[in-house]
Amino acid sequence: MPELSHGRRMLVLAICCMSLLIVSLDNTVLNVALPSLQRELDASTSGLQWTIDAYTLVLASLLMPAGSTADRIGRRRVFLSGLVVFTLGSLLCSLAPDLNWLVVFRMVQAVGGSMLNPVAMSIITNTFTDPRERARAIGVWGAVVGLSMAAGPLVGGLLVDSVGWRSIFWVNLPVGLAAALLTWRFVPESRAPRARRPDPVGQVLVIALFGSLTYAIIEAPHGSWLSTAPFAALAVIALLALLRYEPRRPEPLIDLRFFRSAPFSGATVIAVSAFAALGGFLFLSTLYLQNVRGLSALEAGLWMLPMAVPTFLCAPLSGRLVGSRGPRLPLLVAGGAMTVSGLLFALFEAETSNATLLAGYVLFGVGFGFVNAPITNTAVSGMPLSQAGVASAVASTSRQLGQTLGVAVLGAVLAAGVGSSSYADTFVTASRPGWWILTACGAGVLTLGVLTTGPWARATAERAARRLESEERPPRRTGVGA
Repeated sequence: MPELSHGRRMLVLAICCMSLLIVSLDNTVLNVALPSLQRELDASTSGLQWTIDAYTLVLASLLMPAGSTADRIGRRRVFLSGLVVFTLGSLLCSLAPDLNWLVVFRMVQAVGGSMLNPVAMSIITNTFTDPRERARAIGVWGAVVGLSMAAGPLVGGLLVDSVGWRSIFWVNLPVGLAAALLTWRFVPESRAPRARRPDPVGQVLVIALFGSLTYAIIEAPHGSWLSTAPFAALAVIALLALLRYEPRRPEPLIDLRFFRSAPFSGATVIAVSAFAALGGFLFLSTLYLQNVRGLSALEAGLWMLPMAVPTFLCAPLSGRLVGSRGPRLPLLVAGGAMTVSGLLFALFEAETSNATLLAGYVLFGVGFGFVNAPITNTAVSGMPLSQAGVASAVASTSRQLGQTLGVAVLGAVLAAGVGSSSYADTFVTASRPGWWILTACGAGVLTLGVLTTGPWARATAERAARRLESEERPPRRTGVGA
């Protein structure tokens, strides 16, 4: 990849951030539109879950192969293809005639989205070769995630109230087209010196595992045991097959040897827990504010700013703390704040008072703002440089899987509690088990933050790194001609 001027590097960073913004906005914006979708498309709770989870599920399934494909055939080519597919998917979503088609078109969006974020990070890493300049670029990248969290509910509420829910997808069209044209004109092509080989069997098993597990959870409250049990069984079979098949491949999709490192294992579970809490929190909050309190989409977006703004402000502070003091302190703050937030709803019915509702939102925003930076840092802690990208991709997949499971589990709990009653009559009681689950997610982040960042955990990471390097190093030849 040729050395670029400073201005050209900044332009490449801006293009990559444009892609991240539209992919990240799509989740937070759509959450505010859920009640409008429910009314206009006559959607059930499970239907609303699928509009969110169809997107995150496909992202979780395709992030890792998208990154390795880009390394193999060209990052610019895959990134440009992702922008085109994502923009096309957004157009189709805005034209969806019913809920089923909306779910299908959300999956098209996600196919494009899976080619954007991991590939954009590879482009940034290869564009900014100076370590300090690269760190600043990644900091800007992280700030865009916080910006999407802060702006999403407000932008979504404004669009839904003024134009309608379809307009939230129109926003992606000019941004996606502009990013595609700028990518074609200004982003240079690059490839990895040695790309990982594809693993189609592992990919099929991952899709079967994630998809069948999510379907079984979402549909359990609405169908019989006989209708969901086969999908639960398929998830178990796919998991067992992955555990048996992947260790036998020289370059597996998911390298199970990584899990010998306590920091890596901890980061994976922390990512699932934290993003499950985020997905569930947004889902429950949106439905409560609009369907129980009777707020408009814009008013609901304004009410969620006390969660989004602390997330935006605390994310860069967390990054600085990770750089200066390591990941433990940010994880303890994150886990503690998320746990207390969950307890406010689970024990004290925070929804019933403006003061406690505001406190719950602020605490959750602080907790989530602190959790994101240490996840990637902890995941790659002690890993060989040749494996850092793969470890980071697993952490990104864990984030999307967590958000998928959060919406699936808490939506299923809410649907079972509400039954045939109205939200206004039963929501607070029906959502109580869900808030306990969110509390458990926060406690999990707190506990793992302690267990996987100490001396013992760092020692396991060092041992895992040495074993990975020794197993990858070709055997030394001896004898005649050596």
